[in-house]
Amino acid sequence: MKRCGTLVISSFVYAKIVNMQVADIRDDIDYELISHEDLMKRIREVAKQVSEDYKNRNILLVAVLKGAVNTLAVFSQELSVNAPMDFMSLSSYGSGTQTSGQIKVREDLSTDVRGKDILIVEDIVDSGRTLDWLVNELKGRGANSVKVFALLSKPARREVDVKIDYTGFEIPDAFVVGFGMDYDERYRNLNSIAVLKPSVYGN
Repeated sequence: MKRCGTLVISSFVYAKIVNMQVADIRDDIDYELISHEDLMKRIREVAKQVSEDYKNRNILLVAVLKGAVNTLAVFSQELSVNAPMDFMSLSSYGSGTQTSGQIKVREDLSTDVRGKDILIVEDIVDSGRTLDWLVNELKGRGANSVKVFALLSKPARREVDVKIDYTGFEIPDAFVVGFGMDYDERYRNLNSIAVLKPSVYGN
């Protein structure tokens, strides 16, 4: 998992240096949904609340690679409590564009979660299937508690009733990129959240 940590840090540093903005990729973007300033403001607000809620508790931040990288990096630096972090790489698989709901662990946590208060940091929750699996998996491993911070929530796509304890923004059913989220590994380093033009992803 140390390799994952290196990947996370390198990705975040790259994003901060490049500082890609919507103006740089205007031909691919329909419109900006959430500005960089609003993202930073909301993440700071959530971090303040989490710092209060987890004071004197044994917190562990868990992020799923790669989408949550930017959110985790900014969020963790805004916390006023000690917050170790660990990472998982997951994939869901099925046929065509439909997932079966089965989850494959590509890279696992390096931390024993028993007795720890886990806060899962997610970039976006749409169907909720992967998140629901992860919450139950961590509980099954003996975590003391498991809660969720999702930067974005897309209720229109929800297939599983999964609880999100801290929500950054609720968004419409649109294809969004930026701040760690991608299309075909592109746009992750965009410093805001934007809606991609359908012509880019072929719909």
